[in-house]
Amino acid sequence: MKKQVILNQIASAGVIAVVRGDSKEAAVKAANALVLGGIVGLEITYTVPDASQAISELRAAYQDHAGIVIGAGTVLDAITARLAIMSGATFIVSPTFDIETAEICNLYQIPYLPGCMTITEMKTALKAGVDIIKLFPGNVYDPSIISSFKAPLPQLNIMPTGGVSVANMADWFKAGVIAVGAGGNLLAPAASGDYAGVTAMAKQYAEKYAEISQK
Repeated sequence: MKKQVILNQIASAGVIAVVRGDSKEAAVKAANALVLGGIVGLEITYTVPDASQAISELRAAYQDHAGIVIGAGTVLDAITARLAIMSGATFIVSPTFDIETAEICNLYQIPYLPGCMTITEMKTALKAGVDIIKLFPGNVYDPSIISSFKAPLPQLNIMPTGGVSVANMADWFKAGVIAVGAGGNLLAPAASGDYAGVTAMAKQYAEKYAEISQK
């Protein structure tokens, strides 16, 4: 039941922001700016120093906000996955598929979203209990690839990450994805400390997703 609730939150969020930063403080500021702009799906990457602490702080800050879902990204192994889960991460994202990470996530009933590029990788992930495949890097593909993946595996839930923008988001959802991951385009202003700019970008993404959802 817990896992399904989180999967529903991810699908409802629609846009999962991939939050990076040179420090824990920068990542938390970026995450807060995103929420202010209407983005409720947050993936705090383990390229952020003290990422576990950032996840804990954000979970504490938004514990009364039922719609906000906070997970961990760039998780390369099961040990890091467990650290993230113990810190409050409610989903785990990896750039590649790792069976031990899948097993630890299943143990704790936490969704695991591994990066896959081929139908073979996707089949392997499905057999390990994965519910959402992260199509990564998404900018290598056109949205039309989704139908090619779903033809032999119609049960696939796919979240493209990489190259997703306000301009092409509708094309991805029209193609049949369950959510999108957005990082570089969405969080570009954070590189110069412009968190108001992050909020402005978040509003654009949130408004576009709301428009897509109503169709």
